[in-house]
Amino acid sequence: MTFIDGTVVNVALPALQKGLNATMTDVQWVIEAYALFLGALILVGGALGDQLGRKRVFLTGVFGFTAASVVCGFAPSPPILIIGRALQGVGAAFLVPGSLAIITATFTGIERGRAIGTWSGFSAITTAIGPVLGGWLVEHVTWRAVFFINVPFAAIVVVLTLRYVSESKDPSRGKTIDWMGAALAVIGLSGLIFGLLEWPALGAILPVVGAFGVGAVALIAFVVVEARVRNPMLPLGLFSIRTFTLANLLTFFLYAALGEAMFMIPLELIQVRGYTATAAGAALLPFPIIMFVLSRWSGGLVARIGSRLPLTIGPIVTGIGFALITRVAGDAPFLATFLPAIVIVGLGMAIAVAPLTTTVMDSVSGEHSGTASGVNNAVARIAALVAIAVFGVVVARTFDAQLTPRLDRFELSTEARAGVDRERPKMAGADVNAIPSLPPKQRVEVRDAIDRSFASAFRLSMFGVALLAIIAATFGASIPQAVPPNDNT
Repeated sequence: MTFIDGTVVNVALPALQKGLNATMTDVQWVIEAYALFLGALILVGGALGDQLGRKRVFLTGVFGFTAASVVCGFAPSPPILIIGRALQGVGAAFLVPGSLAIITATFTGIERGRAIGTWSGFSAITTAIGPVLGGWLVEHVTWRAVFFINVPFAAIVVVLTLRYVSESKDPSRGKTIDWMGAALAVIGLSGLIFGLLEWPALGAILPVVGAFGVGAVALIAFVVVEARVRNPMLPLGLFSIRTFTLANLLTFFLYAALGEAMFMIPLELIQVRGYTATAAGAALLPFPIIMFVLSRWSGGLVARIGSRLPLTIGPIVTGIGFALITRVAGDAPFLATFLPAIVIVGLGMAIAVAPLTTTVMDSVSGEHSGTASGVNNAVARIAALVAIAVFGVVVARTFDAQLTPRLDRFELSTEARAGVDRERPKMAGADVNAIPSLPPKQRVEVRDAIDRSFASAFRLSMFGVALLAIIAATFGASIPQAVPPNDNT
């Protein structure tokens, strides 16, 4: 449910932007609201699963996520949709860590690595289904249908969970929940993300600067609280384990790169290159299919050769793929540019993801599996959250810097220029046909200027995510090499 929903929404962004007359900032909040509450509360979800029962908390997440999906499907405006996405994040925070914790509590040794690889593979194949299914629904039904598809999936999940999943807990954990830590995490992340998303449009005004200040203070207070409470949401002691810390740093940079890329690529393909939603979804298919095919194999790599090699090579290959995506802009042919790039990204992520998850889970004792899963998932979600917000500032500044001199050359009338400026916050989603004062010839010129300006911002963001992937590889190379004993030796 969560993996399908993530990719479905990315492909649907241009359609919902047009349908709700949303700005680029609104579109960013549609993604960020979900990631914010998922990232901030996923640790609570993992801890609650350890304490109250992983199966029980998992099912709670399923029901909450589904109800929020219905809210999103009926949303009449960007604010309601953003609220629905936030509620989806809350539900997912109880659903996501429980799935991996249940697997970790059920399997041991090399079978755990293979099971996690299978989990990664099915996550990948549902990710693959998402863009194509979502694109088809956007074109032939409505973008709202991409949220309603969660209802039948939820019914299947509930039946399978009730019938086949056994309950498990961590008896060492107390009954106290760290709600103060959760609140400080939400406030801290919200403040920083609000500041980053609103800064390009509003500038350094008091609400923006104040949001940064509140966010920073809340995050500092979060660390202080977590060091003192009896059952912290984020057990700081876990970070004394070198492998756990390095693996989570790798997770942060690799998933920051992936999150920003998956946000920007559909916008470039649909709004600039003119792909349909279905075609854009199909263009992304090689990535999850490769992960599905290779994830079970890569899940067993840690047991055979250790984690250092795949966690170094995987991010490097991924970074090369992201760098090659910069060739997509303009009229470059799909088969010669985007296809080989996305194949390379898929290979790199396939090499890295399952070994990364296995390394994180194996670095802690079994009774802390829910917490470890929550921490690692939180890091991945927060990484994407931060990347989209930070790169949002870069993309907005680059787009404006490229577009302004192009518009100045066209000698637009005052009324036409005002109309273009009203559409400008939508970036590549700007509707030049909605500006009646713009003559037909200038309409074509302005559309071309907008596309070229966004393409420049897109290329810069792809170079940035490639650099993040290479940084991730340096943490992989630093992980202590520890190869578990082979059953055949």
